[in-house]
Amino acid sequence: MSSQSDPIESRADDDRDLYDIATWEERTSLDGLSVALHWFITRSAKAFVVLVALLGLLTVLGSIGLGLVFDPAVAMLVGLSAVPALGLAAYVYVSDVTSGEPLSLLVATFLLSILTATFAAILNSVAQPYFQRFGFLGMVAFFFVIVGPIEETVKLLAVRLYAYTDARFDAVIDGAVYGAIAGLGFAVIENLVYIAQSVDLGELTLGIAALGAGDGIAALRALAGPGHVIYSAFAGYYLGLAKFNPGNRGPIVVKGLILAAVIHALYNTLVGPVTTAISGITGIPSVGSLLVFVLAFQGAFGYVLLRKVWRYRDAYLDTRDSVDPEMEPELTEFES
Repeated sequence: MSSQSDPIESRADDDRDLYDIATWEERTSLDGLSVALHWFITRSAKAFVVLVALLGLLTVLGSIGLGLVFDPAVAMLVGLSAVPALGLAAYVYVSDVTSGEPLSLLVATFLLSILTATFAAILNSVAQPYFQRFGFLGMVAFFFVIVGPIEETVKLLAVRLYAYTDARFDAVIDGAVYGAIAGLGFAVIENLVYIAQSVDLGELTLGIAALGAGDGIAALRALAGPGHVIYSAFAGYYLGLAKFNPGNRGPIVVKGLILAAVIHALYNTLVGPVTTAISGITGIPSVGSLLVFVLAFQGAFGYVLLRKVWRYRDAYLDTRDSVDPEMEPELTEFES
């Protein structure tokens, strides 16, 4: 959709000055002041969101004990639990055939997702008791109404706060990349909270034996982590699509959030009953049954996500030859 113009602008000669009549650009001191104030207000709003998120993170970390947070063995468990999610996010990253995303934006998105995750942690904990009293159906509603929409929104917020507004976010596929990185950051802080709440500092040692701490919580979180990457990469892809289709920006973003939230909530709903059913039918231990379910569920939706990424890649490569080489970004290592 092309941007709409005033009737005067569309009919006037190019040499006619329409400043402050039908067009506008910065000319006067008042114009400059207005631009500066707009810049200050928008940056202040983002800074306020980050500050509130930081305070929330400190509150969450304080509630689980800073001793555990900074323990090397806990850090090792958190790192191990994030390996599958990191691998998936890395694959999405190298699948971006347009141009390599700058490290500064990737790191900023990762850190911002850790901060914004605290909004979800607080809102989930406040809302859960109201749904929990209605049993399983109440928890299903909790997953679809609260957990899915809120967690996917705060992950997308991490992308929107910084990377999205940067000029280097210059292709639709970039949204999937930064969405995946936001999912990785969310998985890391969520894993940290679960691990810190589940393990006893006295039973932790630096070594492979630590994997058994807290009933193998690191292994369990490693299975859940890739899901966060998949969900937010879906939402991020549509955020990228929205950036380059401003006429339909709102509906496109909402579509991406709906997809991510529904898949997320569906996983939360099915993981318990299906894992129990697999274990009961086959006799496979609960962890093995969980692995079967995760591979099937996240594998299916991960494949759908990757097909979307591959379709973008194929279209990009197919249309590349029709573009002026001087206008084309450098090939990434993936293309070489």
